Amino acid sequence: MTNVLWLQGGACSGNTMSFLNAEEPSAVDLVTDFGLNVLWHPSLGVELGENVTAILEKCVSGEIQLDVFVFEGSVIQAPNGTGNWNRFAGKPMMEWVRALSDVSGFVVAIGDCATYGGIPAVPPNPSESTGMQFLKKDAGGFLGPDFRAKAGLPVINIPGCPAHPDWITQIIVALATGRGGDLSLDEYQRPATFFTSFTQTGCTRNMHFAYKVSTTEFGQRKGCLFYDLGCRGPFTRSPCNRILWNRVSSKTRAGMPCIGCTEPEFPHHDLAVGTVFATPTTLGLPNEVPVGMSKRSYLQVVAAGKGAAPQWAKDDMFVV
Repeated sequence: MTNVLWLQGGACSGNTMSFLNAEEPSAVDLVTDFGLNVLWHPSLGVELGENVTAILEKCVSGEIQLDVFVFEGSVIQAPNGTGNWNRFAGKPMMEWVRALSDVSGFVVAIGDCATYGGIPAVPPNPSESTGMQFLKKDAGGFLGPDFRAKAGLPVINIPGCPAHPDWITQIIVALATGRGGDLSLDEYQRPATFFTSFTQTGCTRNMHFAYKVSTTEFGQRKGCLFYDLGCRGPFTRSPCNRILWNRVSSKTRAGMPCIGCTEPEFPHHDLAVGTVFATPTTLGLPNEVPVGMSKRSYLQVVAAGKGAAPQWAKDDMFVV
């Protein structure tokens, strides 16, 4: 039996809603097939008031063994570092976060707010929000760069706005079945199994990317979303086009640019009007080029691709 406790700080509950839609395995499978004992969850827990406080205190004291502590949402430290804007069970939430992290076998941050601060941490950041162990790209966050849970790992970051449900449940299964020590994490403490490839991997518009055929408005079924609409697929590490959402689609397959929500800089451009769904350019060349390419090599590839683009790459593939 693996004891799991899930708390929420400054967040919209989007990652909880995503988690409840998981299919492989489902949230129910975690309990029935993998022996998870959910001590409490803000949307699933039936205990209220003093009963919740008692569970938390027993975890902190060691009376209840806490195997996995899951946190969703940013750690709010306002006003003036007290955390009193986000109180829970008689204390500032940030005090519970530190106490529970110190006694837990594994600590898992779910979603951008918990991993890197997300939207609440966008300047001027009046809530003094931060992620569990990062603030955007800077290591440290609330728990500090040297924090390690009892099993020896730092905070396991599963970013996304929201995170894909299967990323969440599959990592929790790995922890529950004793494979947590085998997890390989990247430089931002994301599980490498999910965050090694780019969103562009598996994108159905890759042929348009190669031929520099551009989508010019949302929802179009032809063209690449990178050149004009600010798609961050070539810069964003995620399996969104390999592990499809609802087993059906993804943003780019539906004609919506990737917004780079699994990267620590999200939201990019601080949500400035006119920059989120636009590709900043200089003399017609994107200011950012795909990871692993120089601007010189990118320019050569674009010139060759555009000159070789066949007519069928410019046509709507769904029109008969």
